Amino acid sequence: MALTGQLQSFALGDLPLQRGGVLPDARLAYATWGRLNAARDNCIVFPTYYTGNHDSNARMIGPGLALDPARWFIVVPNLFGNGVSSSPSNTQGAAGGPGFPPITVHDNVSAQHRLVVEHLGARRVALATGWSMGALQAWEWAVRFPELVQRLLPFCGAARCSPHNFVFLEGLKATLAADANFKGGRYTEQPSAGLRAFGRVYAGWAYSQAFFRESRWRDLGFDSLETLLRFWEEDHLAWDANDLLAMLHTWQQADPSDNEAWNGDFEAALASIQARTLVMPCDRDLYFTLEDNATEAALVRGSELRPFVSVYGHCAGAPGRFPGEMAFLDAAIRELLAR
Repeated sequence: MALTGQLQSFALGDLPLQRGGVLPDARLAYATWGRLNAARDNCIVFPTYYTGNHDSNARMIGPGLALDPARWFIVVPNLFGNGVSSSPSNTQGAAGGPGFPPITVHDNVSAQHRLVVEHLGARRVALATGWSMGALQAWEWAVRFPELVQRLLPFCGAARCSPHNFVFLEGLKATLAADANFKGGRYTEQPSAGLRAFGRVYAGWAYSQAFFRESRWRDLGFDSLETLLRFWEEDHLAWDANDLLAMLHTWQQADPSDNEAWNGDFEAALASIQARTLVMPCDRDLYFTLEDNATEAALVRGSELRPFVSVYGHCAGAPGRFPGEMAFLDAAIRELLAR
C-alpha cells in the first residue's frame, strides 16, 4: 500500500444506486497513508467533504499527529461528484453533465465499503471520521456497519440534513439556475455569474455572525470584507457547476435511516450504533447546528458531545485551517483512539 497519499482509482463497474438506475463505469478515487497491520484492524476511514479532496484531508495526517501513518492505515475516499471520483464533469456519455444520476450518501458509503473491505482487506474500521459532508458519511458508516466500525468522530457535520440546512442549499442551487448561461445544466461554458453569486452567498454561512461583527476575516489575511467575498467567488469559479449540484444533492438526501433497513426510523438507526462515539459540532455553526448535533448524540448510547467554541463557525473544523481548533480536534481524536 502507498505510504504517502498517492491518488489511486478503484473501478466499481456499473454501480447500482439507492434511488434506482446505475452509475456506469463508476470509479472511486482514493488515497491511503500507512499500512494495514497483520490483524487488519488499524484502518481509519476519513471521507472527503464538499469541495474537498484527498489532498484537503491530508492536512490532518502525518507523523506525530493523531492520524499518524506509522500506526494507522488511513483511507481517504473522494466523494462522488467532487471531480476526482466519478462526477458529472468526468463521466462520458448520457450519464455525464446534467444526466449524472442522483447519488446519495448511502451510495458513497456502499462504494467505500467495497473499497475498504473487499479491495483493501480491512476487517475492522478503527475510526470513521470526517468534516462537514465527511461527517455525513462517517455517520452512515457507523449505522450501516455497526459491528465493523469501532469508533465514530464526526466534526462540524450531522447524521442527516436538517430541514433548515436543506433550505440553505436550495438557495445556493437557485443562484446557479438563475444564470442564463446555466441552461438547465447543458451549458457550453461555465455559468460564471451564477458561480460567483454562489460563492458570495455561501461565504455568509461558512462563518459565525461574530466572525463578521469582529472583522475576524483579518485573521485569514484579508484586508477587507469585500476581499473575502471575492475570494469565495474566485474559489467557486474553479468548479464545474454540475459537480457542485451533484454534491449538493447528495448532501440534501443525507439520512442513514432513509432505507429499507430502517424505513425512516431515525432514532432507532442511531440507537443501533455500537461505535464509541464523540460528536464535535461548532457552537456557532449556522447550518450543522449545535442543537441538531446534541439531539443526535443523545440517541447514541454512551456518546459524548464535545463542541468547538469558535467564531469560525462551520469552518472551525476545516482540516488544517485554524491551528487552535485543529489542536483541539487532534487531541480528541487521539483520546478516542486510545479508548
